[in-house]
Amino acid sequence: MLLRYFYDEALAQASYLVGCAKTGEALVIDPARDVEPYLTAAERAGLRITQVTETHIHADFVSGLRELAARTGATMYVSDMGDAAWKYAFAGEPNVILLRDGDRWRVGNVQVEVMHTPGHTPEHIAFMITDTAAADQPIGIFTGDFLFVGDVGRPDLLEAAAGMAGTKEPGARRQFHSVQRFKALPDYLQIWPGHGAGSACGKALGAIPSTTLGYEKRFNPAFRFTDEDAFVRWLLEGQPEPPKYFAQMKRVNKAGPALLSSLRQPERLTPVRLREVLAAGSQVFDLRNRPDFERAHLRGAISTPASSASFSTYVGWFVDYNRPTYLIVPDTAQLDAILKALRAIGVDDVAGYAGPEAIGDAAETLPVVTARHLVERLPKNGLVVLDVRNKAEYDEMHIQGAKHIPLGYLPDRLAEVPRDRDVVVHCATGYRSHVAASVLRGAGFDNVASMTDGIETWSRLLPVARGR
Repeated sequence: MLLRYFYDEALAQASYLVGCAKTGEALVIDPARDVEPYLTAAERAGLRITQVTETHIHADFVSGLRELAARTGATMYVSDMGDAAWKYAFAGEPNVILLRDGDRWRVGNVQVEVMHTPGHTPEHIAFMITDTAAADQPIGIFTGDFLFVGDVGRPDLLEAAAGMAGTKEPGARRQFHSVQRFKALPDYLQIWPGHGAGSACGKALGAIPSTTLGYEKRFNPAFRFTDEDAFVRWLLEGQPEPPKYFAQMKRVNKAGPALLSSLRQPERLTPVRLREVLAAGSQVFDLRNRPDFERAHLRGAISTPASSASFSTYVGWFVDYNRPTYLIVPDTAQLDAILKALRAIGVDDVAGYAGPEAIGDAAETLPVVTARHLVERLPKNGLVVLDVRNKAEYDEMHIQGAKHIPLGYLPDRLAEVPRDRDVVVHCATGYRSHVAASVLRGAGFDNVASMTDGIETWSRLLPVARGR
C-alpha cells in the first residue's frame, strides 16, 4: 500500500492518494479542485488513478471529484446515506457508485470499508483501510470532517451557513452516536482527518497531520462524554462564525461543479475601464498588499491582500456569486495562482483584472493607527472602536466599550456604525481590521482608520474586558 498526503494551507484542507503498487491502481480521497498534484504524484509513483471518492458534500471548498474523474476516467464513489436533501444530483451518472454503511470495495490489494459517521452532515462517511497484502486487520481510517486531531466536526453548518433551521441539535446528537461507535474500535488505528488547524469546520483542530484513535480516546474532549445532552451543549458552544461562502459550496458540490476547462479567462482592464467598472457598482477586490492600498486606492474596492495565504477566505465573506468579479492584482505574474485560489471556493466568474499600475494617481488613502496611538486618543469624546474579530475572540478579551461586529457580517450591519464619529477598526493582527476599513470606506465612511497591531499589544498597555 502506498499513501500520499496533500495539504492546502489556505483552506487547511487535507486530501489523500492511496495506491496499490502491485496492480498500479490508485484512489484519491477528498480531492481539491486543483487536481494537478494528484496527477503528478500518481505519475511519479507509476500509478493510474482509477477511483475517486469523498467523505461528504463539502461546505468549505469546491470538490475536485468530478474534475479528477473527467481528467482520468476514474469511477466516482459517493455517499448514498442521509435523507433526500443530501443526495448528489449527479448520482445517476454511469461512472458513479453509491455507497452505504458497510459497503466494501478494493483498490488492488487495498480494501476500503464504508462507515456511516453522520453528525457534521447527514450523509458523512468514513473509510476504513486494510492493506490485505500485509494484514487481515485495518490499518487506519480516513475520517473526513468527522474526527480531527483534538476535535470533531461541527454539526451546525447546515443551519449557520446553509440556512437550514433546526438541524444543528439533531446533527450534534448524531455526532455523539458516531463518536460512541468509534469508541469500540481498536486504539491502534491511524486517523487521517480532512482538515487541520485554521479550518472553520471545527473549533479546536490540531495542527498535526494525523493521529491514532487511542490518542484521541485519551485526549480529545469529544470522547470524554457519556451523557448525550452534555456532549451536545459542549459541541455547539463556541463554534466560530462560518464564512458566508460555505452555503454556496454546499449547493455547488451537491449539483456538481463546472469543469475548469469550461471557465472563461478574465480580460485585462485598462485604468479607464477599471474606473468604469467601479463607477457601475461592480464588485472589485484589491489584492495588493496593505501598505500599497493605504497609500493609494480606488474607493469601492474591497482590500483582501493576497499576501495572506487565506485571502480567498476573506473574498468568500463578501463575494456575490451571482455577479461578475473584478480584481486588482499585486503583480500580473501572480494571476494564475490567484485564480486558482479563488476557483477553489467557486469564484469562477472573474470577468477582468488590472495590475497595480491601473491605480494611477488615485487620491484615496486609508489612515492607520497603532495601539499606543489609540490609547492616547481613546479618552476623546465620540471615538468609536470597532472590533471585527469573531465572537470567541471577543469574549476572551476586548477593549472596554468596543463595538463588536464580526468582519463577515459588517456589510449587513453598517447601520450600527456611526457615520458622524471617528471610527478605529481593530482585530488580532491588523489584517481583518484593514479589510473591514476598506469595506467601510467603500460604503461611504470617511472617518475610518485601521489599527495596525492587535488586541495583544493593547492588553500590554491597558486592562481589557472579558465576556459579553
